[in-house]
Order: sequence, then C-alpha cells, then structure tokens
Amino acid sequence: MIKGIKHIIFDLGGVLLNIDYKLTEQAFIDAGISNFAALYTQMGQSDLFDKLETGKIGRETFISAIQELSAVPLTEEQILSAWNAMLLDFPVRRLQLLQQLRLYYDLVLLSNTNEIHEETFNNILLSSRGIPNIGVFFDKVYLSHRVGMRKPNRDIFERILEECSFKPEETLFIDDSPQHIATANELGIQTIFLEKGMTIEETVFKSLN
Repeated sequence: MIKGIKHIIFDLGGVLLNIDYKLTEQAFIDAGISNFAALYTQMGQSDLFDKLETGKIGRETFISAIQELSAVPLTEEQILSAWNAMLLDFPVRRLQLLQQLRLYYDLVLLSNTNEIHEETFNNILLSSRGIPNIGVFFDKVYLSHRVGMRKPNRDIFERILEECSFKPEETLFIDDSPQHIATANELGIQTIFLEKGMTIEETVFKSLN
C-alpha cells in the first residue's frame, strides 16, 4: 500500500467484478452485428454507449438502437443476454477485502456503468453471495449513469474529491483502464493501474490475506 492514504476509490469491472469484454463482443457478432468491436471496447466506445453510460438514454432506447444496427432481427432478450455476457462473478476474497479495508479507510466505488448492468451485477451478487447490492461495501457509490458523468473525464473525479472532502494526495484510485488512471494522476490522486494478470487480492493487498 502507498503510505499516507486515507481514502480508496475502486473501479468495479475488472477490479472487483470479473469481466470479459470479448464474451459480449462475440455474442453480438453471433447475433449479427459484425462490427461490434468498432462500437464498443474497454478503451473507447461509440456515442450510443456513452449516452447509455451517462444516463442520457435508457434501456428501451438502447435496445431499439441495437436492433437497428443488427443485420438480423433481434429480440430484447437476445440483446440483454449479449450485453450482459461480459459480467462474470465477484470472487469472495475481494468482498472480504472490502470489509477489512473499510475498517481503516473511506471506500468509494466509481464505475462507468449503465442501468442494465447495474441490475445484472447486483443480481449476480445476490444470487451468488446473498448480498443485495454492491453499495453495502462502500461509504459512497458513483455510477456514471446515475451521476451523468463518466471516466476518464475530470469532472467525476473532482466531484468525488469535493463531495467527500478528500485530499488528492491522501486518496488512492485503483482501476484497470490506463486512460482513467491518467486523469486521476493529473489531479494529484495516488493510483494503482491494475494491469492484466493483476488482482487486488493477490497483488495490491496480498499482505491482508
């Protein structure tokens, strides 16, 4: 751990929740959207997905737009299944770590997500661990579709620092996307870039195991 830290901001997907973007990409390709990789990746996405993640459009508009993009007719169920395919599981050790860390640090969740995925990952948590929602592990939760802002833009980081009264140098941000880490660094926030193959339980907080 970095010395002098009092507050920790966690990303969700790829840090706490195991995800695989390729599963969603392949599901949409199989469904008839052959250029899905050009529309959505971890590093960037089209305007449609930006609007979904910032709450400018909802589930119904998103589904209709995907149906228009597809070369074949798609049902709502097929689209939701493909879109949620990337969401995998919450390893129990990561959830236990959050419980431990909350005894010593202020914990905040910051996630680029959308109403469809929020419902799904909370259902995963409930069905697999009996926990109603991810928010129970945090002091505050910032989901992009709820606050109308998303990483890597500065405004969402600045809002957290202001609302939570966090000093940047006393705040640690953990994320698996380099563009998000870069913005946090510009604001003086301490960061850990969770590269491929790294996990918070085996790399960052291994001493707590």
